Amino acid sequence: MAPKPNINEITRIGIVGAGNMGTMMSFGFSENGLDVSIWDVSEENVNRAREMAEQTKTLKGKIDHFKDIHEFTKSLDSQPRKIFIFSITHGWPADSVLEKIRDDLKEGDIILDGGNENYRNTERRQRELEPKGVKWIGMGVSGGYQSARRGPSMSPGGDKEAIEFVLPLLEKFAAKSAVDGKPCVQYMGPRGAGHYVKMVHNGIENGMLSAVCEAWNFLHKSLGLSYDEIAKIFEKWNSEGELRNTYLIQIGAKICRKKKTPQGDQHGEGKGEGGYVLDDVLDKVVQDDDDSEGTPYWTVVEAANRHVAAPTIATGHFFRVASGNRAQRLKVVENLNVPKPQRVDVKDKNNLIENLRRAVYASFLCSFCQGLELIARASKDEGWGVNLGKCIQIWRAGCIIQEDHIADMLEPILLNAHEPIMNMKLIDEVASDLRKNFDALKLITLKAIEWDNYVPAISASLEYLKYVGGGMLATQFMEAEMDYFGAHAYDRPHVRGEDPGKTSKGAHHYEWRPA
Repeated sequence: MAPKPNINEITRIGIVGAGNMGTMMSFGFSENGLDVSIWDVSEENVNRAREMAEQTKTLKGKIDHFKDIHEFTKSLDSQPRKIFIFSITHGWPADSVLEKIRDDLKEGDIILDGGNENYRNTERRQRELEPKGVKWIGMGVSGGYQSARRGPSMSPGGDKEAIEFVLPLLEKFAAKSAVDGKPCVQYMGPRGAGHYVKMVHNGIENGMLSAVCEAWNFLHKSLGLSYDEIAKIFEKWNSEGELRNTYLIQIGAKICRKKKTPQGDQHGEGKGEGGYVLDDVLDKVVQDDDDSEGTPYWTVVEAANRHVAAPTIATGHFFRVASGNRAQRLKVVENLNVPKPQRVDVKDKNNLIENLRRAVYASFLCSFCQGLELIARASKDEGWGVNLGKCIQIWRAGCIIQEDHIADMLEPILLNAHEPIMNMKLIDEVASDLRKNFDALKLITLKAIEWDNYVPAISASLEYLKYVGGGMLATQFMEAEMDYFGAHAYDRPHVRGEDPGKTSKGAHHYEWRPA
């Protein structure tokens, strides 16, 4: 039997997709000394990637650009294993490319799917390629196109031997934690575990994005603060306390400061004699409407399917969905005529801003709780054995949900847990932080309601804490009504074996009205 190849024999990788992500990944690997072959179905993308490479002076490894897909795969033949990274849209595009190169693949070849793919598609492709001995690895890649070059966070899942083989390459390329210098890439688990973790990362991101934009709107529309003033607030939040080194707060400050220039950026956007680039941005998020992004939607569906309460994440998604179809929304504006956010004069503005900071942090923490509980549930259901502490480790840098305080709190607890923690609110430190910031969530929600401002994720986080922490909910009455019309049955309070009892149909039915 031939000896197993050594990773040092791999001097070239193949990247499928020459869009922003794929091109920046090619630069990142080249700058780490690896040769790169890159192909795209669009010749225009290939030409643009070649032009960008020619203008880049920091490349070390050679980058070859291909328009013929078989020439592309042949460029990797001299190595004991061909290593591919797919950086293309989820769904049929990956299947289409796989079909084109299937006959060029041989036993031992590895395909790392770095797209935001549905984990069930990942598992299907793994099964399809198994007879051929080719390993399909579902590898979440986070951080956007900037991190794709400078070092992303990655969550590979699939065949463990194949992942351990390529891990040295990925570790060199990955973002490094500022805490301990460790690469932000780890084996997540078998089958679809890697893409599932990335899906939930994006769901957590959705809840956080909503809370940040709600805070911005509150500060700008109700408190009347300028962009520069908001930038100062975000910079302070990012420098200390529970929001320190939070990526979304950090870039929020930069966005608020970015002014138009006579020349604009390299594409001519943001061109003007005055004002802010932010004023050129319309309020519609369309990635969910045009199906270019599926992970937030899949996270919401998965949470419902696996019976995990995730309202911060879900509400953030529905906020995006409502924003996307602006034409329809503007018609509804005329019909509903609801009040617009009010500008107000506040005596103790600094105190209110501090409460807003605490409410944003609590919403972030709720989003993390919901996402981690979903991963824990899926891992148990699927038998993946995902270590939640490793999820936190790879989210330390290079990703969108980087949040140092939450990571510092959760990483040691989750890494050292003797058994999987299924409910993050049972962690004393998490419960303490949520409890002490409950009043801030409540105050900001009340003020936003009073001033007609938008706080879907913040208010959902408040309600979430109320009902997951409630000993006797209004659902008592819901259960009675369901028993009335559907004989759904109920358990009785304070009865041994029934309270709290199992999560199953109750023992009693009352004949509220004879049929």
